[in-house]
Amino acid sequence: MTNFTEEIKTEIIKNFSGGREEYLAALSAFVRTSGSLLRSGDCYGFELSTESELTAHFFAEVLEGVFGVKISDFSSRSDISSGKDKLVFSCVNEGGTALLKELGVLGEDGDGLFIDFSIGKSVTENERSAAAYIKGAYLGGGSCTLPDSASYSSTGYHFEVVFRNKNTAADFCDILCVFDILAKLVMRKDSAVVYLKSIDAISAALSVMGASEANERLCSVARERGNSNNENRVNNCSVSNIDKTVSASVKQVQAIEVIRSTIGLQSLDENLFSVAEGRLADKNASMQELADRLKISKSCLNHRFRKIMEIAASLARD
Repeated sequence: MTNFTEEIKTEIIKNFSGGREEYLAALSAFVRTSGSLLRSGDCYGFELSTESELTAHFFAEVLEGVFGVKISDFSSRSDISSGKDKLVFSCVNEGGTALLKELGVLGEDGDGLFIDFSIGKSVTENERSAAAYIKGAYLGGGSCTLPDSASYSSTGYHFEVVFRNKNTAADFCDILCVFDILAKLVMRKDSAVVYLKSIDAISAALSVMGASEANERLCSVARERGNSNNENRVNNCSVSNIDKTVSASVKQVQAIEVIRSTIGLQSLDENLFSVAEGRLADKNASMQELADRLKISKSCLNHRFRKIMEIAASLARD
């Protein structure tokens, strides 16, 4: 099965549209999730890495085509922690420093440049740029998993975006709130993870990111699992009812056998004798089936079996 995370990323890139401010927001998020700051002399720059070749080429084209920033050292490296190869490219020059300031990653005050961990309002000043920021964050640090089709558990839906700083992650939660998506934030070692677990929240996030095909797949899986879970509950209920029927029948037959081996079934009155005879004739019949055959109500049948059980218990004590 195709990796659902990559399906979403492919669809985001395929459907990405907008002007310079949307690309600025997406790039800012990508730098914060997949980037490392570098410095060479008085120039600051950044190095970006991703496992996705499509994502790497997308942002390389954005950097050069939209922002006119020259990139260098486009190469492949092995990530020790994950064991996977990553495409890495960097930009360390005056253009890179200016771009980092525009992205809101670098701030400047009387003491010079500093790293700004907050997501500046200027980068996400409207819903279009806010949506673009969510797309960029997912392309850089996002993943989404669907539950195992063989599992009947209600858990397994998981959407997350990993940031390197808690302040940035908290601001990202605020951006999701713009679209009425309530996310949770947790620290995982040195990373801040923003995550969603409910189907509705994940569906809303996919909708904001323009991943309609992935959203359809999510909803399809949810429907299929809903039907499977309902069927499983029905089957479990049926099995439970069968178990109860068998257990009741065994106890009834045992009581009848006690009576037959001591005082004999003929000692029972006509009503109790007919019930005992009916049960011995079909030990697997449900109470309703047996009641129908004897042409009495189920409550009447229950009453007569209680009498038989009481007689058997009395004989066993004696």
